[in-house]
Amino acid sequence: MSTSSIVVYRARRILTMNPARPEATHVAVREGRILGVGPLEELTGWGAHTLDETFADKVLMPGLVEGHSHASEGTFWRYLYLGRFDRMDPDGKVWPGAPSIEEIVSRLAQAERGLSSKDEPLSGWGLDPIYYGDRRVVRADFDRVSTTRAVGVMHASGHILNVNSRALELAGLLRPGINHDGIPLGPDGLPTGELKGPEAMTLVGQHVGFDREVLANDEPGLRRFAKLCVRRGVTTATDLANLLPDDAVSMMRRVTGEARYPVRVMSFRRFQGITPRQAVDHALALAKQSTDRLRLGAIKLFVDGSIQGFSARLRWPGYYNGAPNGLWYTPPESIRELYALALKEKVLVHSHTNGDQATDMALNCLEDALLGQPARDHRFTLQHCQLADAAQFRRMSRLGMCANLFPNHHFYWGDQHYETTVGPERAMRMNACASALANGVPLAIHSDAPVTPLGPIFTAWCAVNRLTASGRVLGTSERISVADALRTITLGAAWTLRLDGELGSIECGKRADFCVLEDDPLAVDPARLKDVGIWGTVQDGRLFPATAA
Repeated sequence: MSTSSIVVYRARRILTMNPARPEATHVAVREGRILGVGPLEELTGWGAHTLDETFADKVLMPGLVEGHSHASEGTFWRYLYLGRFDRMDPDGKVWPGAPSIEEIVSRLAQAERGLSSKDEPLSGWGLDPIYYGDRRVVRADFDRVSTTRAVGVMHASGHILNVNSRALELAGLLRPGINHDGIPLGPDGLPTGELKGPEAMTLVGQHVGFDREVLANDEPGLRRFAKLCVRRGVTTATDLANLLPDDAVSMMRRVTGEARYPVRVMSFRRFQGITPRQAVDHALALAKQSTDRLRLGAIKLFVDGSIQGFSARLRWPGYYNGAPNGLWYTPPESIRELYALALKEKVLVHSHTNGDQATDMALNCLEDALLGQPARDHRFTLQHCQLADAAQFRRMSRLGMCANLFPNHHFYWGDQHYETTVGPERAMRMNACASALANGVPLAIHSDAPVTPLGPIFTAWCAVNRLTASGRVLGTSERISVADALRTITLGAAWTLRLDGELGSIECGKRADFCVLEDDPLAVDPARLKDVGIWGTVQDGRLFPATAA
């Protein structure tokens, strides 16, 4: 390609994440990659170029990397939103939060009246009873909506599904004698309608619109997910738990391969329903189908559930309100075997551990696996590990593990953690970003969309300020600087995905992936970081304004 294809973009400021040249005013792009970054006079040496002033009054930083999200963020918007907080959809419309269980039931009833087919299930998402006191949602609540139509609402965490009697009936579960930790029973001996964990949820999911294979193969949802990414400055995003059946992979390759698809998606194979050997073999086969904008070949496993759903595994003394300890999702022998095989085959594994007991389990299993299969630079990552303490971070560092923490929890559930789930002391050290960095753990932070809204800048604000929805500060000692927070959503996240060699910073040879900002995140008051405007993105040198998303 001739040098005339070189485009030099001028910006008010470019934050590079490259310590050798931390900021600049110009960046040269050719063939979707960065030729150089610096003052204009340095870049003219590459030859004839076009000077582009589109970003002259903007601030550029590396394209944001969402290291823990799910493409189902796009899919869920085909269902009724029933979360506690206002939320923006992929088209920019803001949906109001539901202030009470009564309001949730009312919105479901209104939606039910609009359905034409009597057999069509009614599906919603975003429910979280922890916002509404100690009261749990039971099947009788949704029976008020319909006794003839299956009704199901997914919790915000994605770890619990609430359904009505008809849904239980269709799944063959509306009967006494059920003995399953994930299917609690009411005083009448029948399931309450609250289903905890993937095994229990799968039994009913297909009857209420939440069949996992259907969710994985949702083309409109994948397109909506991309629109959200552009609005939030994200150029690379994970799809961090997909069964990846052949038809879904074919669809994802086709859609992400379209000329104007704006996001690089890294989809992880969920470890569920197969042996460790089968999981690793499937990951290796998937890796061969990777493309530039669809990266495959990594594995996600779940050790426990969610803290706010009381399905995470906590060390002594357990839950602050005395709730029973949570659920183990994967037995230790399976974790240990999966780790060993993945280390041998150089397959990346990310592990969901919310509770500190679950984090101990993962660390123990990896330590055992490394004894038999030593590996350098494996980058196995603990996702969430929200209650990890300094000793656990030291073990992570020693074992070569990365951490991807979840500071959005401070805002969305911080008050509930302080008052109900783990109590004041442990709430103060949740998502301890400063401790992770102090102990040399490679760090990323995330939204876990759709659990919380996709938006790395907001996530960075949470890590910097650690404010709850009520304004309470949770642990000033664990605050990190804006500069460190920005690194965690760019180069830090790229590192955990083994993509740091091609993205995460603006420097020669890397992909021309930029987040285009209206304000300078290093110049604004840290309390205003979440309000920094986003113009859109540049991905592989292609411009995507948010207004056109």
